Amino acid sequence: MTLNNATESHSKRMMYIAIAIVGMMFFIFGFVSWVNAILIPYFRIACELTNFQSYLVTFAFYIAYLVMSIPASFVLKRAGFKKGIMYGFFCMATGAMLFVPAALIRTYWVFLIGLFSIGTGLTILQAAANPYITIVGPIESAAKRISIMGICNKFAGIIAPLIFAAIILKSSDSVIFEQLNVGAFSEAEKDVVLDGLIRRVIWPYSILSIFLFAVGIFIRYSVLPEINQEEENKEVETDDGKSHTSILQFPYLLMGAVAMFLHVGTQVIAIDTIIGYANSMYMDLLEAKVFPSYTLTATICGYIMGIILIPKYLSQKRAFQICCTLGLIFSLGVVLSNMQVSFLGHDANFSIWFLVLLGFPNSLIYAGIWPLSIRGLGRFTKIGSSLLIMGLCGNAILPLIYGHFADLFSVKQAYWVLIPCYLYLMFFSLYGHKIESWSFKKK
Repeated sequence: MTLNNATESHSKRMMYIAIAIVGMMFFIFGFVSWVNAILIPYFRIACELTNFQSYLVTFAFYIAYLVMSIPASFVLKRAGFKKGIMYGFFCMATGAMLFVPAALIRTYWVFLIGLFSIGTGLTILQAAANPYITIVGPIESAAKRISIMGICNKFAGIIAPLIFAAIILKSSDSVIFEQLNVGAFSEAEKDVVLDGLIRRVIWPYSILSIFLFAVGIFIRYSVLPEINQEEENKEVETDDGKSHTSILQFPYLLMGAVAMFLHVGTQVIAIDTIIGYANSMYMDLLEAKVFPSYTLTATICGYIMGIILIPKYLSQKRAFQICCTLGLIFSLGVVLSNMQVSFLGHDANFSIWFLVLLGFPNSLIYAGIWPLSIRGLGRFTKIGSSLLIMGLCGNAILPLIYGHFADLFSVKQAYWVLIPCYLYLMFFSLYGHKIESWSFKKK
């Protein structure tokens, strides 16, 4: 073997190791994020919340993307890639540990502080992992690597609610939930029952906290290479962005940030509200717990289709447009269909299966928005990327809007909030991404 071949072989091996480590990170992202799907109905029962109040779980978790996105970039710039990731995991570990005192005093706002801390750590990790997976290998295969990371993330999302439910729920809980619902307990008895329910989260989140702390240490001393940010800056300086003086001069970027806001919000609504929707069809929590996994399975199917079809048979842009259209069709199916069916052992309204199917088009929308929004930004690439990450706060806002309408009307009619979101995504995929100037005057 020649020296060049040995060097190339070593380089590929390091690339694969780096991808494996980042894949593990995306798996952890998915695990701690999508477990919210079971936390929302569980807290609603144990802390006696309205629909709106219960969706503060997603608000507290994801609002960190808006509040902490820019600070996260400063942390990574000052501390470096690997130390920054370690700090992110430490922040998540602290948030998980806050669940212990929150459960002992059954105080909802302490849980929310813990969730915000987890979200803050996740913001740091996302700010590092998303650009890293793009540049760790050949740029022409970046979309495939992003899809693989998505599969890691969503596979964790499939098993997270099931594992968490298996740990904290018992077969006898259906009777307890029914008794709570009809007011069969006195106030003193109810407090004892609810205290017992909420304290079940103590040991799983204690173990999660220790695990996240250990992962942070592992990443710090792993073979994961640092990103050479100075070289990255040299590359982006050569783009056409040098002719612009402000990020506000890129309409397609700002429209892309709005698209990102709406997309992630609709994705979380489809996953984190589905248990509550199943409850409205007289399914108890023990049966309904599997529905987020169904939606995320549909999402993984979408990722696999993307890996197979893009770009050989289908362009990334065309896939984006198709997925936005399917999202609108499935959303209309959720709010308009009204037929009772028996499927996979569940007797439910057919509309819930349209909600499950939303996972499929949602898989490729994120990958469609990102490249169309940051193209040609030049020296504004980094702040443009931060703006898109801030758009992830749609995860926090849209579920609250859904929860408000669910309290005001019904959990089904509240899904009308999805329709304007997908209409805008269709607009951006077909036309909005082409708008490069705010001026509509003919030259």
